[in-house]
Amino acid sequence: MNRTKRVVLLSLAALAASAAYAQDKFPSRPITIVVPYPAGGTSDAQVRMIQVQLGKELGQPIIVENKPGASGVIAAQYVAKSAADGYTLLYPNNGVVIAPLLNAKADSDPIKDFKPVTTVTSVPMVLVSNKSVPAANLAEFIAHAKKQSDPLMYASAGTASYGHLASARLASMAGLKVTHIPYKGEAATTMAARSGEVQMLLTTPSAAMLGQVAQGNLTLLGVGSAAPSPVVPGAVPIGQTVPGFVSEVWFGLLAPAGTPDGVVNKINAAVRKVMADGELRTRLLPTGAVPQTSTPAEFGAIMARETAQWRDVIEKYSIKAD
Repeated sequence: MNRTKRVVLLSLAALAASAAYAQDKFPSRPITIVVPYPAGGTSDAQVRMIQVQLGKELGQPIIVENKPGASGVIAAQYVAKSAADGYTLLYPNNGVVIAPLLNAKADSDPIKDFKPVTTVTSVPMVLVSNKSVPAANLAEFIAHAKKQSDPLMYASAGTASYGHLASARLASMAGLKVTHIPYKGEAATTMAARSGEVQMLLTTPSAAMLGQVAQGNLTLLGVGSAAPSPVVPGAVPIGQTVPGFVSEVWFGLLAPAGTPDGVVNKINAAVRKVMADGELRTRLLPTGAVPQTSTPAEFGAIMARETAQWRDVIEKYSIKAD
């Protein structure tokens, strides 16, 4: 072996040893979790609920940094371009895979740009109808809708919102003729369903919406989780009537692509331990969320599946962002 080859091999060995040492010592300084939405929102509140406990598990403080804008793209691009060392993480929801599908200029590919760490929580979507619709369950609702000559009207919190896409997918799978009516925010959609302006609403649970159900003004038709959810006790999973339909807003942690497996696994293990805490589950439940962790591979599969799923919906209904 000549001298040049020997030097190269020794250098590569030194780099490998240095990388292994860095992984063994991770973390040796504070970790920043970037939230792609404003302070005080759902994502921000969830991170701050686990911030202290997660820091204790990892042995370093967790810093929360809010970078809102462009439907989460600004934060996603920032984290994707950060050092792949585990010290800068993104806390997105499903929007991280949806935004690039709606905006070709987003210059973001969540599958290639990130390494999945774990899902953290999920919020099941809830399906309700106006009390005037003669249906006590989803099967009766679908049967009634199919008998009508006019399309079914459904509400969402805005064009290209998650509720818009999920409702369009449900209608497609159930074989319903539908007309989308966009509103400005979740509160407006609840009132639209309450007043009868629309017949159907698929949305995240809120105290106001569930209150209308309790008062008999809205009929609870189902929940979007694969199994019955403690968020909406007694609600039947929509998938029991429309096989294969699941609709949940998930939240998780992503690291920049290239982050070492050892680092990802350490963060994953710490998050799993924190989310197994019963007290935390109790605190999360009123927000509509339940702990839902995964392996990095499982999270990657979820992202890949939803990318294909939402691309099909967007193309079928020609949905464009406002």
